[in-house]
Amino acid sequence: MIDTVEILKRAASVKGIIAGLSAEKKNEALKKMAEALVSDKDKILKENEKDIERSRGVISEVMIDRLRLTPERIDAMAKGILDVAALPDPVGRVIASHTHQNGMVIEKTAAPMGVVAIIYESRPNVTSDAAALALKSSNVCVLRGGKEAYNSAYAIVEAMRKGLLAAGLPREAVSLVEDTTRESARVLMEAVGLVDLLIPRGGAGLIRACVENARVPCIQTGTGICHIFVDASADFDKALSIIENAKTSRPSVCNAEEVLLVHKDIADKFLPEIKRALVDRRIENGKIPVELRLDSTAAKMIDGTPATDEDFDTEFLDYILAVGVVSDVDGAIEHISRHSTGHSEAIITESQENADKFTKSVDSAALYVNASTRFTDGGEFGLGCEMGISTQKLHARGPMGISELTTYKYIVHGNGQVR
Repeated sequence: MIDTVEILKRAASVKGIIAGLSAEKKNEALKKMAEALVSDKDKILKENEKDIERSRGVISEVMIDRLRLTPERIDAMAKGILDVAALPDPVGRVIASHTHQNGMVIEKTAAPMGVVAIIYESRPNVTSDAAALALKSSNVCVLRGGKEAYNSAYAIVEAMRKGLLAAGLPREAVSLVEDTTRESARVLMEAVGLVDLLIPRGGAGLIRACVENARVPCIQTGTGICHIFVDASADFDKALSIIENAKTSRPSVCNAEEVLLVHKDIADKFLPEIKRALVDRRIENGKIPVELRLDSTAAKMIDGTPATDEDFDTEFLDYILAVGVVSDVDGAIEHISRHSTGHSEAIITESQENADKFTKSVDSAALYVNASTRFTDGGEFGLGCEMGISTQKLHARGPMGISELTTYKYIVHGNGQVR
């Protein structure tokens, strides 16, 4: 096993090469990486099956779905790389320009971060997404996946490295940490001088550990306690469709709905409809029903599990939904301000006034009016794919694409000026 520090040193040794690449050379490499993923599909699937078998009985079926790869998912990963290749090059872009009175031209210019380390858990597609975004933004990436997905991640990285070599680039532009213990995570957090940016992508515990312990620059991402508020003026059919999608289309992801808030004036009519859609009809159709965890008001209107205080502060990542009744849009805003993780929130309303109040007052990275929170995703936002969802406010917020993986430097053009 190669030592984590040695992997970082090798990565740092090529960051100058990657920083100097032309847009054409980076795009060529990305296309070769996508081709290699598809050509190595059978090998990747075989390694993924090892991970799945090892994880059965250890993680939930919902989390196993996050881990599972299929031919279609690998094709989608390859397409994500090609989508990134098609984006404009973010490096070298002049963000702002100022001409000094002495004639110097001062340009604020986008530049790569350098070595970007990503700590993530059991989603193998993050491996290819992160590598593609890093290379397109002229960065070197060091990936540290979870032990549940190690075989899958290794096969994916080996395929992408074939693509890099085919394009004449060093394989160290994309590296995978071989140690999946907490020690390697600690090394990445403390690798001052070797890691220019650390991005944790996973559960609340991982993100908290990085934010509290990292000595290198760190971006807070991910945890999604996402709310949907159904206003008194809401169209019921629209609301039911949005909520069912946000909760059940893929409950294990960070943009899935975890909390439903309903206006008190419609709760007695709307909540029975929600129970029919998320519980009764799903049972009838042989699907997993959603467990509704109800506050004291909602529990008087429909059957479900009594909610605890903790349920409104929990990212379930499962077929569980906390349900509360609020007095009005101001009550919803106040509830969200106390319980949200700043990821994604939605209001279902036919009132423009309430929609405007909600979007101005709620302080989250992505806000929706009459749409599902499931769209908070780099691909859906036109970024090709994403490095993660930033829930902080400095430097990056929301889905992180290639622009969020750049910093800037000032390039000053003169002709002999002195001060």
